[in-house]
Amino acid sequence: MCYFEQTRWNCGYWRWGHFRQQCTKEYRTGETCGLKLVYNTNQELDICKLCKDIEKKQRKYKKLESDIYRWQREGNRTATIEKAERDMGEVSEAIHNMVQQHDQRLYSTI
Repeated sequence: MCYFEQTRWNCGYWRWGHFRQQCTKEYRTGETCGLKLVYNTNQELDICKLCKDIEKKQRKYKKLESDIYRWQREGNRTATIEKAERDMGEVSEAIHNMVQQHDQRLYSTI
């Protein structure tokens, strides 16, 4: 039950900050008992870095999608379309993993 700062972004993502106050359960100087309580919450007005990275990946996905539609209309670009479709799959998987990581922190208690 030692006290730590907490940072919380507008998207709900949060992280533990610096150690601020020792509880009465821990008697050793410089040690913590292992239980974390919030001493102070610092609100950030922006979204977290993970959300920014997700937005970048979504923009990349949209760009690949529009490129594929354009190349299909132009014709004679099958290899390029196949590579872009593979890239879209990789980007989609990365977006899914990042959203899962964000949600896990969003709904976790520690």
